[in-house]
Amino acid sequence: MREIKDVLIVGAGAVGSAVAGIIDRGLPGSVRLLAGPERAARLKAEGLVLNGERRDFSLATPLAAPRAGQETSDLILVAVKHHQLEQAIADMAGHVGGQSLVLSLMNGIDSEDSLAAAFGRERVPWAMILGIDAVREGNETRYSSAGRIHFGDERNHPDAMSARISRIAAFFDRCGLLYTVPEDMIRSMWFKFMINVGVNQASAVLGAPYGGFQRPGPARELMTAAMLEVVALSASLGTALVPADIELWNETLSTLRPEGKTSMLQDIEAGRKTELEVFGGKVVELGRRLGIPVPVNETLLLVLRGLEDGARLAGSVMRPLSVAPLAPA
Repeated sequence: MREIKDVLIVGAGAVGSAVAGIIDRGLPGSVRLLAGPERAARLKAEGLVLNGERRDFSLATPLAAPRAGQETSDLILVAVKHHQLEQAIADMAGHVGGQSLVLSLMNGIDSEDSLAAAFGRERVPWAMILGIDAVREGNETRYSSAGRIHFGDERNHPDAMSARISRIAAFFDRCGLLYTVPEDMIRSMWFKFMINVGVNQASAVLGAPYGGFQRPGPARELMTAAMLEVVALSASLGTALVPADIELWNETLSTLRPEGKTSMLQDIEAGRKTELEVFGGKVVELGRRLGIPVPVNETLLLVLRGLEDGARLAGSVMRPLSVAPLAPA
C-alpha cells in the first residue's frame, strides 16, 4: 500500500482543527479541510486561529462522487457531531477511492459502522481520540493537550499490525501525532464511551469545566454514577470494562486544564444541538435491550432533552444548571 501523503479533515471544529494544525506543522501542505461554499469563504477570509496563531489550509469541495481525473484522499479524518454524520458521508463520498482509509474521531461507539456501511469495512479501522482539551469559539481553537489517537483493528498485535494500521501509524510518526494501537480496540472504544457518558453529560447539566471533576465532590460522584452504568452494560456485552477503569480516567482527567470544557458543555453554552443520542440515549437503549437498570443516565437524558427543548421554545441560547461550588480550586 502506498505511503499516506495527504489528509482530508471532515469537521474542522475543536478536535478537527487542532489535529489539522498538528499534522500541517509536521508535514506542511498535507492537510485539506472539507468545506462548502459559505464555510470556504469564511475560512479564506479568516483562516483558523489555533492557540492564537492564524493558520490557513487548503480547502476541498464536497463531492457526492469522484470527478474524472481527480485524486482521492489517502486518509480522511472525520470529526463531526453525530447528527452531522449522514451529511458528512454524502459530502466526502467523492474523496474516497483507491487506497483511501477513513478514521472517525467522533464520540460514541457507532460511527465506524455507519462509515463502513458507506465505504466498506476494509477502509474503516476503529478509532478515537482521548485526552484532548480543545475549546472552540468562533474560528479560534485553544488547547493545551492535543490528546492521543487510539486506532486499530478489533484486535492488534504490537509486532504484527495489519498493513492498513501500519500505514496510518507510519504517517502519524512522520507528522508528529501521538497515537496508540491497543491490543483490544473494542475495549478502548468502550472506555472512551464510558468517559463521554460520564463527564460530558455531567458537565453539561452542571455547567462545570474539568476542574469541577478533578477532586472528590458531588460533580465527580454524578460522573462516576453514570460511568458505572456503562461498566454494567460492558460486563453484559463482553467488552471488558471494570470499575477500576474509572480511576484510570481520573488520572487522565487530572492532567487537563481545569478551565477546559467538554464538547457537550460547549454545545450547551453555544445553543447548539448536543450529542445526547450517542451518550445517555445509547446507554438507555442498551439498558432496555439487555434488561439492565440505568436510572442515572435516564435522568441525565431527560434533563438534557429539557435543556434542548427549552432553548428551542425560547429561541435563545441553552443554559446549563448552575452549581456554584464547582469552580476550579
